[in-house]
Amino acid sequence: MSTLLLDRAHLEVRTDGDALALYENGERRGCVPIKLLDRCVIHGAQTRLDSGVLMKLAEAGVGTVILSPRVGRRVAIVLGAAHNDAAVRLAQALRVMDSAWCRDWAHSVVTAKLRRQQRTLGTWLAARPDARKPLTDARRSVAGALASLADPTVPAPDTAALRGIEGAAARAHFAGLAAVLPPSLNFTGRNRRPPRDPANACLSLAYTLLHAEAVSAAHAAGLDPLLGFYHRPAFGRESLASDLIEPLRAEVDLWVWMQFRDRDLREDQFTFDKGACLLGKAGRQGFYAAWASAVKPLRRWLRLRCAGLARALREQGMGLIDTDPPEEEAT
Repeated sequence: MSTLLLDRAHLEVRTDGDALALYENGERRGCVPIKLLDRCVIHGAQTRLDSGVLMKLAEAGVGTVILSPRVGRRVAIVLGAAHNDAAVRLAQALRVMDSAWCRDWAHSVVTAKLRRQQRTLGTWLAARPDARKPLTDARRSVAGALASLADPTVPAPDTAALRGIEGAAARAHFAGLAAVLPPSLNFTGRNRRPPRDPANACLSLAYTLLHAEAVSAAHAAGLDPLLGFYHRPAFGRESLASDLIEPLRAEVDLWVWMQFRDRDLREDQFTFDKGACLLGKAGRQGFYAAWASAVKPLRRWLRLRCAGLARALREQGMGLIDTDPPEEEAT
């Protein structure tokens, strides 16, 4: 299974049986069997396709992500048929209103995130002993945050306190990343909307793609991507997807570092426009090709996480639904 990237001017996509036919300037350039795809990414507004293409992809369970040509911001996502298990969503809604359950969930999410940050910082330290001082300082800060969460004598922090702990650890973590990235990237910490340097441009794009994976995994498991427990429900935000990707962000940071370390991504593949750092077309080709391989274990983790959560919720939700439908609906 792979990702189809549509990122070329004057490209038209048509259906051809159980495949997608690609045309450029009216001339057929190739054909892609839909059964080989698990994702389709449309970058920019110049690709032409009709609703039949989106229908074929959705029927096959291929999620389609449409990205803005600027800074990789997601504009839309098209998913397959919705899951029919109402019990899961009913129980999920109840859990959103259960403050004690949400606090425990948030605690586990942040703890898992900090542990992966520790592991990533350890990887950087092993690879870059010349950056021992900033990396050791970063690990010490994250370790302190973890210790505060694990102390049984201290009451579990509320959401506001937990966000403060998470934020302090994130600043230390990104200080460690700044110590191992090439100085020419001018990375001094996380920035976005828009990202102002090449590393942040790649981090934003990778986080966007990972978020779309989480939305898809939640949708497939029968969960409502909008109803989060740590990230509270908010207009226009898939809060559960935000919850799900938090423990995986350090994995993305490690992958982005590797792209620059191995020179798969280079400074000359980026441009600047009105303060925004943009990854050029040649860079995007390499980025998406590498991401297609890197995302596989993350996608598997998200699917298992969502499946486990849905099973736990279903048991509670089954007592809330009508298990004896009207006779006319049962026929």
